[in-house]
Amino acid sequence: MKNIKIFIYCLFCVPGSVLASENCATIRHLPKHDLTLQEVINLGLCRNPRTASAYSSLQSARFTKNAAHSYYLPTVTGSVDGNRNHTEHDDWNYSASLSASYLIFDFGKRESDFAESLAIYRAAGFDYDETIQNFIFSIIGAYYELLTADANVKSAQSALTVAQTAKDTADKKYKSGAVAKADVYKADTTLASSKLSLERAKNNREITKGNLLNTISFPASEEIKIKDMPASFGSDTELENIEELISIARKKRPDLLKANAQTSAAWHRKNSAFLKNLPSFSVHGTANLNDKTMDGMFEHMSTKVNGSVGVSVSMPIFTGFSNIYKARSAKSDYESIKYSQESLTDDAMLDVFSAYQNYKTAKTILDQSETLLKSATETERVTSGMYKVGRATMLDWLTAQSELADAQKQNNAAKYDLFIKRASVALAIGDIKSGLKDNK
Repeated sequence: MKNIKIFIYCLFCVPGSVLASENCATIRHLPKHDLTLQEVINLGLCRNPRTASAYSSLQSARFTKNAAHSYYLPTVTGSVDGNRNHTEHDDWNYSASLSASYLIFDFGKRESDFAESLAIYRAAGFDYDETIQNFIFSIIGAYYELLTADANVKSAQSALTVAQTAKDTADKKYKSGAVAKADVYKADTTLASSKLSLERAKNNREITKGNLLNTISFPASEEIKIKDMPASFGSDTELENIEELISIARKKRPDLLKANAQTSAAWHRKNSAFLKNLPSFSVHGTANLNDKTMDGMFEHMSTKVNGSVGVSVSMPIFTGFSNIYKARSAKSDYESIKYSQESLTDDAMLDVFSAYQNYKTAKTILDQSETLLKSATETERVTSGMYKVGRATMLDWLTAQSELADAQKQNNAAKYDLFIKRASVALAIGDIKSGLKDNK
């Protein structure tokens, strides 16, 4: 079973500096260096209680599956008894017994019970895999949202610098009598608005940072530094076509594999419920040891050993219709789970298709936002120069500044949204590792 491949990948792709000094599950403060995405994921996997809970559930299913091996082994029971009769002799009586039984044949019910427990264990493994992948995706989203917030702060600082330049230029031109006082007021208003935008951007960054810290189970007040993650993806041939992605999803997506295992478990449960109505054949044996026996009217100490060996056949004759209704209930449960699996498969295929289209759209939006940013940057540069020589109004310049600020925000959002949308495709096909391999 490959249900822990993602966890192993993330565990070994992390530089040793993160865990060099102390256990990542108990550290109280984050490392001081800029953390990569893989390092943040490793910290989250090590500390998150949700993934730990999923692992405990997986272990529980494993032990239950191991217990099912007992169906193929004999059962042995031993007992020791001691009693004292309050009679004239007032002696102790001791006895010991040992019994064993072994199921020889039950028309396949034992095999169905074991196959059901194995399928349940496999379903738990895929559930654990799904939990890990969803958690990794939540870290990816929070990571790139923080990078977006950082970029927006830098853009806001840049806009503030431009607004301050416009204010200084307007003051100089007003003092020289080249422009009216209205230009100064407009520049003042834009400068104040830029300062407000900067504060909002900083506040949003703090909130976004707190969200990432909370995701990896650190206090929101902790400080974290992360690296920008340049990547060379987004080409027209970078992704497989939709048919190939759907094929991969059918083979790797954990929720589909889990549903398949649950359907298998339901089938074996149905089969086992039916087989309960058939006979079972067992062999059994007992051995008894007594330290006192009766001899006429007198007791005397002796040792007596006896035992028996036999074959038994058991079959339910009448159980108040319980077995019949349980068999019908198990059959209905199986049909319900089977139809749920088909519905889940349809939803998963739509999920893959939507993620694929969103990624393609995100790439187009990024290309358009880069074109818009170049145009807005050049427009602001030209307009500022024209205003300084009296060939443009302050309103023209302020409009160009506003368009530049909007273009920067759109480009920041589009740049990091492409990373998230790519990870969404990887999550949709059940292979989140592929969404990380180029982001190093």
